[in-house]
Amino acid sequence: MPMFAIKAKVNDPSAETFTFGAQKTMYGGKRIAAGDTIFIFASENKGGTGLVARGVVTSARAIAKRRGAARQTPRVSLTLARTALAKRGLGRNELKLFSDWNDGRPETELNFKFYRQATDKIVGLSGEAAAFLQSFF
Repeated sequence: MPMFAIKAKVNDPSAETFTFGAQKTMYGGKRIAAGDTIFIFASENKGGTGLVARGVVTSARAIAKRRGAARQTPRVSLTLARTALAKRGLGRNELKLFSDWNDGRPETELNFKFYRQATDKIVGLSGEAAAFLQSFF
């Protein structure tokens, strides 16, 4: 089963449900669907602390592209049910050391997808990155 991660503004990391409207998708994030597992990162750009929770997607709706725009990043609106809170932190400070983009490490994959271009987004994860993130719960 595919696994995903989202980095976005999180008002209450301990909430039972999360709603994210019209989020950018990159690295396969546009394929997210109801039933998928997702790791939730509270965006440091918006005052968050990085990895805060894991959840399951209860609703995923693709947003139609705007007419007339030559280039648009696909966007998706999500509703998530929290299944676990992170037991330890993981964010920009912990991942910034992993910048050898070809080393194959899960930490490097996360650094590349979330922090090389620091915009908030939904991303698809490799099995290795998903297993690494599972260790935080």
